[in-house]
Amino acid sequence: MKPTKSILFHLRPIILIAAVSMVLSALLLWNSSALKRELAHSTEEYVMDVSAQLAGDISSRLDSFQQALESVACTLSPLPDQDALQASLNRQAQILGFDALAVIAPGGAAVPQGFPKEYLQDRQNELFSGPAVTYLGGQDLLFSVPLEAGGPAGHILAGVRSKENIQALIEPKSYNGRGLTCIVNSSGAVVISPTDLKPFLQLGDIFSSGADAKAQQAISHMITGMAAQRSGVFQFTAVDGSNLVLSYHPLNANGWILLTLVPADLISGNAGAYIFRSFLLIAGGLLVLGLLFLALVQTYRANRRQLESVAYTDPLTGGLNRAAFQRAYQKLASGMPPSSCTLVFLDVKGFKLINESLGVRAGNKILQYICQTLQRYLQPGEIAARVNADQFVLCLQESAPGQVQARLDEMVGAINSAGRPAELQYALTIPQGACLIDDPATDLMLIEERARTACKLQSERSVCSFYNSDLIEKIKREQELNAQLPLSLAHGDFYVYLQPKVRLRDGALGGAEALVRWRHPQYGMIPPGEFIPLFERNGSVCTLDLYLFEQICALLRRWMDQGRAPLPISFNLSRVHFKNPNYLEPFLRLKEQYRIPNGILEMELTESTFFDEQQRQLVQSSIVEMHRHGFLCSLDDFGVGFSALALLKDFDVDAIKLDRQFFSEIASSKSRAIISGFIALAQTLGIHTVAEGIETREQADFLRQAGCDMIQGFYFSKPLPIPEFETWAPSRPPGPN
Repeated sequence: MKPTKSILFHLRPIILIAAVSMVLSALLLWNSSALKRELAHSTEEYVMDVSAQLAGDISSRLDSFQQALESVACTLSPLPDQDALQASLNRQAQILGFDALAVIAPGGAAVPQGFPKEYLQDRQNELFSGPAVTYLGGQDLLFSVPLEAGGPAGHILAGVRSKENIQALIEPKSYNGRGLTCIVNSSGAVVISPTDLKPFLQLGDIFSSGADAKAQQAISHMITGMAAQRSGVFQFTAVDGSNLVLSYHPLNANGWILLTLVPADLISGNAGAYIFRSFLLIAGGLLVLGLLFLALVQTYRANRRQLESVAYTDPLTGGLNRAAFQRAYQKLASGMPPSSCTLVFLDVKGFKLINESLGVRAGNKILQYICQTLQRYLQPGEIAARVNADQFVLCLQESAPGQVQARLDEMVGAINSAGRPAELQYALTIPQGACLIDDPATDLMLIEERARTACKLQSERSVCSFYNSDLIEKIKREQELNAQLPLSLAHGDFYVYLQPKVRLRDGALGGAEALVRWRHPQYGMIPPGEFIPLFERNGSVCTLDLYLFEQICALLRRWMDQGRAPLPISFNLSRVHFKNPNYLEPFLRLKEQYRIPNGILEMELTESTFFDEQQRQLVQSSIVEMHRHGFLCSLDDFGVGFSALALLKDFDVDAIKLDRQFFSEIASSKSRAIISGFIALAQTLGIHTVAEGIETREQADFLRQAGCDMIQGFYFSKPLPIPEFETWAPSRPPGPN
């Protein structure tokens, strides 16, 4: 990535926040502008509606004043004497709220005589022409009506309402006390002014105070409207900078107009301040959001690095896990020349036994040690990872099998060197499989599976098996054998061989072990070492075991039907059976079908059967069931595992078979001591002992002295077909001296 692109990549969150901020600010400005226009329109409508109502109220009040005078005028026809008239007028003025009432003659004489003459000056024609409301210079109002018929001809009744009285009349009750009203005539001269002009401007100068062309145009439109007795409203800026709303409404008296003046922010109030504060709050919120976003980005990146570490690190060893190996391999494969690297699969043999005998914590420590050792012997550009509980994969920059083997020998040698952990008291066996990466584009899982297959099919545990043409032929051979199994079972190509077990105390035949041999019509005799491991891997061994068991039952039934005493026969029970909790049922059916007595059939279990924790309880309960149904149970290959003695404590077996490897060095005093110890322990526990693989007189003599119960091996006889065994058994001599 170029520096400029890298900077832009890291600035993306900031650019995004800035863009969002600009968009939000533009939207807020647009919304604020629209809000201001809407508030201004709402204010004008509100002022217009309230002012219209107030104008109607004022017009009605002026009419009511006139009507009140007319009512009083009716009571004064004819006129009483002057004193009574004056008293009546004073009383009616007090009742009706007039400052003064007077009866005025055409010549100007008034009762009471104290009625101000200036009220009448130059208003004779206006007052005596009919009902009228006259504006007095001091902003007082003079109401007049003619006296009704029956009174003095030409007399009028006049009433005065003072400026303060009228100001109370026009004072608006709305606008939260912030509105001012006044009454002007059609030319704009003030008739009644408000009580206080200071908060705004002198209404008398309002028509000359326009601050701009728009306001001047609105005022001109208002003057035209007032002359035509129309209503209207507009906003303007006064000379003192105040934003005001002015409405005008005609009154039904003398062509007068009611003007209402309120602040433009009557409804919006401090909307501008609120909007500004909203800007600040939003800006602050965006800033906080931006900081939070940046913090989240940083946290996300930190968490991502941590998750990547967790996702690509083996929690047990601290090295690479499978996912990390795949990612690293893909990077290597992108520039890997064909046939330049080899993928190796390592499988630590018997690691479950290590966990069982040493404990899981010690087992984990050993796995960590193996991983660290492998890492130490890697070259630049090579990778290693633990891909399963006790399995590792390597990608080595080697192509020659000899060089790969040398590298692996070096690694395994280092693992088993004197510097290994104290918990690892014996050398580890690590089967190896390898696959040359001839095409780096090949899927890694396929390459690994080929290396895994080579590891499974290796013939020697200490030698790396390579996935090559020979191995492919071997796989094809196994596939052919698998395909031949059902047909061979149907045709009876599997034969039972019996290897005698001889009692050492008297040399008599004590039993036999049943073994299976495959004589194929096309392939000839197929060694058990070739087909038994194959059938165990694919599960077919269970079918073969049942076939062998039925052949044994049929043989015993024939012997008994012929009057011959049944000979105890043992047979190997593969650990694959224990994957099925009900595995014993078909054996029981065959035993009952052939009516085999109890204590004749013996199932041999290998030590490895007991070390799968998931089936351990099943094996333990199965031995109880075996005994309950008349089967004997023995432990085969005893002593080669790591918990042989613990098995004698936990599992109730009838016999143990000492493995042949103990007798290869029978002259060694240590070997003799171990064998004697096993036999003595078995005698103490009431367990029979059988030594297998006995080939020399020296071995047989020592075992007789040590108290071993029975032996089997070439010293007496190799495994025999049933006809040969039936011939050999009766001629069996008491045993060699």
